[in-house]
Amino acid sequence: MKITKKGVCLCAQKKERETGFFSDGDLPPAGEKEPLGHEALMVTNMNEEAAKITIDIYFEDKDPIKGIEIIVPSERVKCFRLDMPIGDRQYRIPEGQYSLALHSKIPVVAVFGRLDVRQPNLAYYSVQGYSY
Repeated sequence: MKITKKGVCLCAQKKERETGFFSDGDLPPAGEKEPLGHEALMVTNMNEEAAKITIDIYFEDKDPIKGIEIIVPSERVKCFRLDMPIGDRQYRIPEGQYSLALHSKIPVVAVFGRLDVRQPNLAYYSVQGYSY
């Protein structure tokens, strides 16, 4: 496990897989003009092989959605907009509080970000996750 100032490194060490959590999901309203409010998951794969990552989504008022698969090609970064359908199941996250659990068998670095346009000055920030 390694937590950096910029994100969570899911680094498998003597384990079958590594898990990282981002517990502050709550999609902001899109607004009426660009840039549109959204949340995103940015994943960097430094490996020479593609990273297959499984996402579980937890909610405060319903059962989790588990096993959504995303792929990040080798030696690439990929941004997954969370206001759009994601993964192999093209799942669309509903409004309301949610949390993400990421599972990877190879090391990747992930950061969760939010662009909130509810006030004129905007607000973009990234959120550190927790990995174990």
